[in-house]
Amino acid sequence: MTSIDTHRGIAALRDAYRRGETAPEDVAEQVIAAPAPQGVWIGRVEPDALRRRARELRGREHLPLYGIPFAVKDNIDVAGLPTTAACPAFAYPAPRTAPVVERLLAAGAMLTGKTNLDQFATGLTGSRSPYGAVESVYGGGLIAGGSSSGSAVAVAAGLVAFALGTDTAGSGRVPAALNGIVGLKPTRGLLSTIGVVPACRSLDCVSVFTHDIADAAAVLGVAAGPHPEDPWSRTGKAQAKAPDSVLLAVARPGTLDFEGDRGQAERYVAGCAALARLTAGADPVDVGPLLEAGGLLYEGPWVAERLADLEDFLRGHAGEVLPLTLGILRGGHRFTAADTFRAQHRLRELRAATDRLFARADVLALPTIPTTYTLAEIATDPLGRNAVLGRFTQFANLLDLAVVSVPNGHTPDGRPAGLQLIGPAFSEPTLLALAAALLGQAPPAAPPAAPPDEGLVELAVVGHHLRGEARNGELVALGGHFARTTRTADCYRLYRLPSGVPGLVRVAAGAGAAIEVEIWRLPSAALGTLLAGVAPPLSIGFVSTVDGPVTQGFLCEAYATAGARDITASGGWRAHRHEEGS
Repeated sequence: MTSIDTHRGIAALRDAYRRGETAPEDVAEQVIAAPAPQGVWIGRVEPDALRRRARELRGREHLPLYGIPFAVKDNIDVAGLPTTAACPAFAYPAPRTAPVVERLLAAGAMLTGKTNLDQFATGLTGSRSPYGAVESVYGGGLIAGGSSSGSAVAVAAGLVAFALGTDTAGSGRVPAALNGIVGLKPTRGLLSTIGVVPACRSLDCVSVFTHDIADAAAVLGVAAGPHPEDPWSRTGKAQAKAPDSVLLAVARPGTLDFEGDRGQAERYVAGCAALARLTAGADPVDVGPLLEAGGLLYEGPWVAERLADLEDFLRGHAGEVLPLTLGILRGGHRFTAADTFRAQHRLRELRAATDRLFARADVLALPTIPTTYTLAEIATDPLGRNAVLGRFTQFANLLDLAVVSVPNGHTPDGRPAGLQLIGPAFSEPTLLALAAALLGQAPPAAPPAAPPDEGLVELAVVGHHLRGEARNGELVALGGHFARTTRTADCYRLYRLPSGVPGLVRVAAGAGAAIEVEIWRLPSAALGTLLAGVAPPLSIGFVSTVDGPVTQGFLCEAYATAGARDITASGGWRAHRHEEGS
């Protein structure tokens, strides 16, 4: 077995699998054996469970994240593992896996564990956890940044190829900068936040940590997508511009406060100069409105939104919450309804100013962090220095912006620097392409375009391939596009098999019911690839629907219904799940 270095990320593992140098079972053993820096993990997937997952992937090499090890921040639900949000008293057994994680699993990724965080995702230091403070991979007592500290270090240390965090004020970017990796904060709602413990519900994002830009794009391509149960879920038209056509904006000289850190200031200038050589030109702009908006997050009534989801828990468990975290959350009590409306009105004005900025520029470049701190320095002023760390990040979600943070070299004393590429909502393709050019990396693969109609086939899906379900990512990865929701003719019965998988069985006309299905359009060449991953008793056959001709779809062999539960009366898999509360 060739030793595989997960520092090389997704592409390297794919190549190694393709060449037969290793297999998911080998990688699973390496993950199990790898020592971890202190404080990274809150919970690990049991070794035998990880080994089973690796074996389950045999024959599914076509999946886009086949055999790729990853981790998730422990405020994101995974069925079978507790969710703690770094508060043992808050811990609960996750009833189901968050849809964003389900998509990754459906694409073949291997979950290895849940990572440490600043308690309740409140903080940017990585030091506010009863599971221990997390140190940057650079050592020397340097903070790892938070709140997604464990996820960032798990990637930077090569324990996994990618990891999920969250980002409300900068938690997906500050730790990326402090550990020399890529941190992607997508557009709000692009990745579902169902199954994510809220920090500030209207602003929360799931974030992605990787070693390079192509990996971030690959994970985003699988994980993104609307979820029917998620009221914050959104879609929009992706904005894609080639780097050499990008109009770049930078902060006016002398207007950014680096807390006297000359090295970080110099790295920002150098990063902007490098970007200017790649783009159509760089113009200095006033970033004051953005920074003012960021100040509203912790100095305005959005603190009360943090309290809203945790107030009932705090009433009975205040003594089991870190005092610093408790003080921040309770600070929400000081705001009135009038304060909230005044802040919303001011934010609307600041959003208008931001819209004017992006009417003349495609991308804004800003530092990720003003300076760096050690754990000892944070301990002497935890609130003040935390606020400094979020100075250039905490406005992004309030202003509905997309951001990618990339490594930007090192200061003369060896501290890491980060550079943010910021754009309007749904500008991820532009940001990622420019980031790749800046880092001298291959441009990320474009998402698959919809093929012409004559190259498409329609497929009826009834269970785990529905939007938001565990294997929907397979359809998306194969270039599939949702077409419509409909129902079958009344000659089908729906079962929940002992394995938990739904099965649609054809019966005599009138002996069944109209079962809800989704129709997906796939490139005809993809159908064979999909079929290769379908295991008995399931198969792809012909399904009759009420609104059109017979189409291909997922069916189940009748023999498999022995001992299965007939759930036909529910009318469909989603309705059954809703009735069961699962």
